[in-house]
Amino acid sequence: MTATGDRRPLASRDTKWAQRAAKWMAARSVTPNQISQASMVAAAAAGGAFYLAGQDGFWSRTIFLVVAAFFCQLRLLCNLFDGMVAVEGGKGAPDGPFWNEFPDRIADILIFAGAGYGIGMPGLGWSAAAFAILTAYVRELGRATGHPSDFRGPMAKPHRMAAITAGALLSVAEPLWHGRNEILVITLSIIAAGAAVTAVRRSMRLIGEMRS
Repeated sequence: MTATGDRRPLASRDTKWAQRAAKWMAARSVTPNQISQASMVAAAAAGGAFYLAGQDGFWSRTIFLVVAAFFCQLRLLCNLFDGMVAVEGGKGAPDGPFWNEFPDRIADILIFAGAGYGIGMPGLGWSAAAFAILTAYVRELGRATGHPSDFRGPMAKPHRMAAITAGALLSVAEPLWHGRNEILVITLSIIAAGAAVTAVRRSMRLIGEMRS
């Protein structure tokens, strides 16, 4: 990732723990691109855990759901630290913009498709992934045409990861009412619908900016 002033606003970027962690990584051989690449590994682990959660009994399902939630958050941490190490740490690379964006699209596919297959509704998982990618496409299209990046929601990347993490953890309690997968079905539906709305909102704003 290269230095840029056009960055997603994140409150966590200003926290002391994040700044200390980024400084620690920047002082070592860790590169922003490596952190971005690690986000795909975390997403693959999350997606795999979601899939496995749908194949096993109560205890295995519980463990896999917690593992999936953990790796979803690890993916977000990678997204946080790649930018901080690049910008604040001054370690941006010429190919940084590619590694800043490409892994995020792969991560969305791995997580949401994995969750969809895990609940036996792959189409829903792929829909969530597709609309997530569409929101990013509109944002990058805006930047490519000389407009500021539009990070608005309601289902921007941090919102999507918060939703799927919450869905995974809440699903652990489903045996209490003899349920199975209902929460993840609702979660993926909300993510897909919310991302679609987000893509439309960003598109309308971009069209307005282009016409002004």
